[in-house]
Amino acid sequence: MMAATLPTTAGKLTPDAPLAPLVWFKSGGMAEWLFEPRDIADLQQFLRDLDPATPVMALGLGSNLIVRDGGVPGVVVRLGKAFAKVERTDATTLDCGGGASGILVSSTARDAGIAGLEFLRSIPGTVGGFVRMNGGAYGGEVKDILVDCDVVLRSGALWTLPAAELGYSYRHSELPEGAIVVSARFRGRPGEPAAIQAEMDRIGASREASQPLRSRTGGSTFKNPPGRKAWELVDAAGCRGLALGGAQVSEKHTNFLINTGDATSTEIEALGEEVRRRVRETQGVELEWEIQRVGRP
Repeated sequence: MMAATLPTTAGKLTPDAPLAPLVWFKSGGMAEWLFEPRDIADLQQFLRDLDPATPVMALGLGSNLIVRDGGVPGVVVRLGKAFAKVERTDATTLDCGGGASGILVSSTARDAGIAGLEFLRSIPGTVGGFVRMNGGAYGGEVKDILVDCDVVLRSGALWTLPAAELGYSYRHSELPEGAIVVSARFRGRPGEPAAIQAEMDRIGASREASQPLRSRTGGSTFKNPPGRKAWELVDAAGCRGLALGGAQVSEKHTNFLINTGDATSTEIEALGEEVRRRVRETQGVELEWEIQRVGRP
């Protein structure tokens, strides 16, 4: 078994770790190993010493993820509290750990009088995921606020990459394969905390009114095709409320899939594929997954 080949670490290493409790859908299998590094140096050393053939995957808040029922081979890296700090470095810039949540980043920006980061309040995830996926909502995108980011490569090397080198497009970056974002610098503009809070409240209310936030969901399921809205295409294809086992297309927002109680990841993914098929056949549009699907079926 791989146990003999795993490096020693100052962090926490758990074999056969259930991932369902760590993802929003609350479904899926186990990680062969779950690694929670103590700090950046610990992560670097672990990856440097790890057999290069062992797969490694980073896990944030698990908000935009289907973990397949067969589990995830190799090592799943989860950045804990040591990677969740957010600090102001100048009048308009925040240094944010890769494990910091959007709510923490936007609240810290508000307290520091930094505007332009309010949209992060509405994205359920961590800085690492935002940077990798060019996270965006309510008119803002990470590419508009990112200065640069620090990543640990699969080799254990630590690189700083400026935003201009990340090849950003809609919900996509060209981050090196296997790179784990450990921190990022976001730059906004001067603002009044009260006005920033008002904008965050507006975004929060809009999200609460339109999205099934109290459900077990994975956020936006499909990317918006150019000039179109995914939810409108799903709705037009007659998929509102469509169910498969314990998985269902949300009645409230048709670009959200929900686990109504005991859905398997297999059911959730199969429902998504059925929605894609119906949209393709009735609307003539190929929907692309926005939710990441990982692990073994």
